[in-house]
Amino acid sequence: MDKNISLQAIQNARKIHEEQMTKIEDAIAGNFVEDPTKPIKTECTFGMWLYDENLHVKEILGAQFFNTIETNHTKWHNEYLEVFNILFKNQKKQGFLSKMMKTKAIDPMELDRAKAYYADLKITSAELLKIVDASQRRMDAMSEAKFR
Repeated sequence: MDKNISLQAIQNARKIHEEQMTKIEDAIAGNFVEDPTKPIKTECTFGMWLYDENLHVKEILGAQFFNTIETNHTKWHNEYLEVFNILFKNQKKQGFLSKMMKTKAIDPMELDRAKAYYADLKITSAELLKIVDASQRRMDAMSEAKFR
């Protein structure tokens, strides 16, 4: 693994997480979301980056940075599960016409609950991205030898 590949991987992980948050915003706005983020932390794209043994994220960042990312990522998924259950869990049961019209039959009270959970999720997301950014700066400052 070289430094440039590791830096690109962490940048991609950040971008993917931001895209996940956009999907949630789209669903809250009433739009149909294709392929919502998986609620299991090891199955989402960000998690696949974090736990990919070939990328050696833990060895490169060190246990403290890795554990902080992992803790925040787990917290994000715990909060996201509540949003997922409201917005996406039954999405597959919609008919073709509903998907084409981009409408969903979510109870207004459930949508309000999803919005409340999303407010917490945004805070957790900001914390996660803050540590990802710090980790990226840490990686950028490391010598190339650390990546071999």
